[in-house]
Amino acid sequence: MKKHILICLFVFGSLLVCQSQEWMTSLEAAKSLAYVQDKLLFVVWEDVTFQEYPVLMKNEQGVAVIDDLFSNESINEVIWEHFVPVIIGEQHYEELFNQIKGKRSQLYIDKFNDDTIKIMDVNGNIINAEIANYGYLDIAKFITKYAINTSFLKAEITNYRAQKEFNTAYRLASKYVDFSVLVNGNVRPEIVKLSNFYLKEAESYVTKDTSGLLKQKIELQKLKQPLVLGKAKKVLRQLKRIDVSELDSSNESLIAFLYFTSYILLKDENNASVWRSKVSLVNLKKANLIVKNNF
Repeated sequence: MKKHILICLFVFGSLLVCQSQEWMTSLEAAKSLAYVQDKLLFVVWEDVTFQEYPVLMKNEQGVAVIDDLFSNESINEVIWEHFVPVIIGEQHYEELFNQIKGKRSQLYIDKFNDDTIKIMDVNGNIINAEIANYGYLDIAKFITKYAINTSFLKAEITNYRAQKEFNTAYRLASKYVDFSVLVNGNVRPEIVKLSNFYLKEAESYVTKDTSGLLKQKIELQKLKQPLVLGKAKKVLRQLKRIDVSELDSSNESLIAFLYFTSYILLKDENNASVWRSKVSLVNLKKANLIVKNNF
């Protein structure tokens, strides 16, 4: 992927024969296009575009500084190839802020507010919500990291967009965890964190009448998050606190997957063998991928 992006940047940069496509200015329209094209959003606040946005372009000859990201045709060609770029007008700030107020960490809020590029999923959640680095951005490295095709999530995103409720939020959260196993390791923790936004939303739909079963599903799903990051000991500690007699039968498959994968990660074949027969073929493949990613 990185080689492909670098080649594209150099080829486009040498040709420069066509005008850059204008960035979108409607976040909702950009979300719809990203949904259709299975892409992420490449987002900046409008005020940022009123001044130059210098970035780095590294190659075998050294490092070049591109004076302005927004006016460089070659870079914008590549951005459009891998993302849906959108400029958000400052008049939308209050509306968007109110959607996340009290629902996100201070780190996330800081990222929302700052002048750096934000990579968002199709529903407008920021993925790269790390501490801002105000040095020059290595644009090829950045694009390589986040140039992710999201077709794997299509069905769950479609259902979630059609109706936001417990099941659609929960299933999208679960699918994002599965998706994190398939992406590059440098972006995996961010995709896992993104899944937690949807789990928290699913939790908000839990009522007193349904709290027992649904909370159990959420708590078990949360254990998949550290598991895909290789934190098997943490998962086992949490599992041992669960009263197996209170487990709903619908969660038995997930429990088996969590135990089996944890023991495989720890190379404890004796304990893993106890659970192996209870793990589906699909989950066995997931377990193998998790193990492969962490060794």
